[in-house]
Amino acid sequence: MSAERRSPRRVRWWRLPPRWVRRVVLAPALVLLAFVWLPVAVWFVVLVAAIVSFALPGRLRATRIVWLAGFYLLWDAACVVALAALWVWEGFGTRLGTEASQRRHLALARTMLRVLFSQARWTLRLEVDLEDADLDAIAPGHPLIVVCRHAGPGDSFIIVDALLNQFGRAPAIVLKDTLQWDPAIDILLHRIPSQFLTPRRHRAVGAPGGTEAIAALAEQLGEDGALLIFPEGANATPGRRARRIEALRAAGHADLADRAEAMPHVMPPHPGGVLAAMEARPDAAVVVVAHTGLERLSTVADVWRELPVDKRIVLKGWTAEDGDVPASREEREAWLFGWWETVDAWIDAHQPETSDAAEAREPRVGMGDAR
Repeated sequence: MSAERRSPRRVRWWRLPPRWVRRVVLAPALVLLAFVWLPVAVWFVVLVAAIVSFALPGRLRATRIVWLAGFYLLWDAACVVALAALWVWEGFGTRLGTEASQRRHLALARTMLRVLFSQARWTLRLEVDLEDADLDAIAPGHPLIVVCRHAGPGDSFIIVDALLNQFGRAPAIVLKDTLQWDPAIDILLHRIPSQFLTPRRHRAVGAPGGTEAIAALAEQLGEDGALLIFPEGANATPGRRARRIEALRAAGHADLADRAEAMPHVMPPHPGGVLAAMEARPDAAVVVVAHTGLERLSTVADVWRELPVDKRIVLKGWTAEDGDVPASREEREAWLFGWWETVDAWIDAHQPETSDAAEAREPRVGMGDAR
């Protein structure tokens, strides 16, 4: 087919603007919006939302949504301002790559996540339980490759907060490129080790693929580093799970598809990134992390119906023993599926309390009432 007859490449409506536009336009606009929002939120919007929420079913749902959205806006803007101040402190960006600069940015991330989760726990009545978690005792002096399931809103924030504030690890994060629309995430994660992944069909010509980028990120890990990967690639939903299983069958992996069908709580993992990280850092310990408590929150409607979330989120981690890791790639793919079967079985044994049971309990009125 001639070049003239080829259909033009479809442009993503959410295509990210260039970095300079995000820095010069989007980030200042966010700060300005937060500046305008603060007095409005305090004196008008929260009051109106509270009145509306009493007229609608649910427990102060509108109030919680407005409060948390407004808080996140202010939190994001405060993070942008702090990052701008650090940029000036670091010689107007000339020392951003130094170890001292990395420590300061990680300290900022710890503080900001601690503040964010303190507010989220109070507003949504969340409880996070790290079951048998002792990452301090895992491979001291060696980096970690943390392989985690992906289900529910905000689970990546929860894992990163645990790595930073509970275990003192310096996370290196693999995440979607669309998250760069958030100015704070965009700026911070371009200053500490991280990798924004672009889908292959939208990747620029000559740009490294996902596995190559992950391997390069793994090579940068320090002895206290922790590379965080979500091999499912996206939040697990029934539709995505069915399509992933269908793709396995179409690719001739009927055995893996059969195993995936027997795992109702998770999606079949993409092994490429995990195996690339393991090959790049054979000295790293592999930690597989499961969590439960957010599965029912797949859509905006789910979140609205469940508010206040009132969930107990339980995280469980296992360490893969070096002697159990096979040598060949095919065997390692099967080995990763085996871990996902372990994750699925654990989730099945730790199903969260249903919303009907939660509604049956004595109702609470305040936004931050204790359990």
